[in-house]
Amino acid sequence: MQIRSTLIVGTRDSILARLQTDMALKLLKEKYPHINFEINAAKTSGDKILNKPLAEMGGRGVFVKELEEALLEGSADLVVHSLKDLPTELPNNLTLAATLERADSRDVLLSKNNCSFSELPAGSRVATSSRRRAAQLSSLRTDLQFVDIRGNIQTRLRKLDEGQCDAMVLAAAGLLRLGLSERISQYFSPEESTPAVGQGALGIECRKDDKFVFELLSAINDQRVWACTKAERAFLKKLGGGCSVPVGAHAQFVSDNEIELKACVTSLDGKEIHAGSSRAKAQNAELLGESLAEQLISGGAAKIIEQLLNAAPGNVSPP
Repeated sequence: MQIRSTLIVGTRDSILARLQTDMALKLLKEKYPHINFEINAAKTSGDKILNKPLAEMGGRGVFVKELEEALLEGSADLVVHSLKDLPTELPNNLTLAATLERADSRDVLLSKNNCSFSELPAGSRVATSSRRRAAQLSSLRTDLQFVDIRGNIQTRLRKLDEGQCDAMVLAAAGLLRLGLSERISQYFSPEESTPAVGQGALGIECRKDDKFVFELLSAINDQRVWACTKAERAFLKKLGGGCSVPVGAHAQFVSDNEIELKACVTSLDGKEIHAGSSRAKAQNAELLGESLAEQLISGGAAKIIEQLLNAAPGNVSPP
C-alpha cells in the first residue's frame, strides 16, 4: 500500500461543489492533519452544456464524467460528489468509498410572492431540470406548465427573479448549504415529491486499487447514510433507466437498526404512479432496494420505464 503525504481532491468547479468539498476536507483534515489535500476543480459536461435537457444528455453521468476521468488518469486521488449525480453503474476501476452526513433530502418550491404550490395561479410556469419532479408534481396540479431549466443555483435564482418562470423546484440541500433558506416558499413532503436517489448526501469516489485512500475515506464514512443510500441506489440500479425516468426513492431509519424505503415510478404526465414501501435491517439495505424495485416492476412500472426511455425531452429554457 502506497502511503502519500499529499492527495489531490477532484470536484466540480461551482460554488456549491466547492463548499461541499470543503465540508469533506474538514473531516479529512481533522482526522489526518499530516496529509496535505490539494483541489483539482473541473467543469463537467453538465456544467458547460446548458442548452439541452439533462435526460437528452444522458442524465446523471454528465456531472461526473470528467471527474472520473481525472481519477482514472491519476490527476485526482478522490472525488467529492453530490451523491444524486453519481450513477449506480461506476467504471470498473472506481468505487464509492464513503458517504457523509446527509442534509435535508426534500424538494422545495421557490416562487414569486412566496406562494405555496397550491396557491400558484393556473398556467404558472414551474421550472425544473428534473423529469421526476415535473412528473410527480403534475399528479398534484394538472393546470401548471412545467418547463426545463439549467444552470447552477445562482443562475436559476436569477432566472426566477427576471421572470423567466413563475416558480421553480430545487433540492433543499443545496439552498441550505449556501445559506439561501429564505428563498424557500415551501418544503414538499416525500409523499408529495419523493426525492431523487441519494439526494442531500455527499459521496466520495476513489480508485478500487488505491487501498491507502480507500481506508482513509472508510474512516469518515457515515454508516447510517451509507445504509440508506445503499438501499436507494440498489433500487435504482435494479429498476434501470437512470435520470431519464421519473424515479424517486427515499430511505430513513425507523429504529436503531431498521430502515424504511419508500419509492415510486411516475409517468411523465403524472397520471400513472407506481409506489411502494418496505422495511429491512440496515445490513440488508441492498436487498431491500432490489426487492422493492422488483415489486414495482411486477406491478406495472416496467411499461412506464420502457416508454420513458424513448420519450423526447421537453424544451429547454435559455441559459
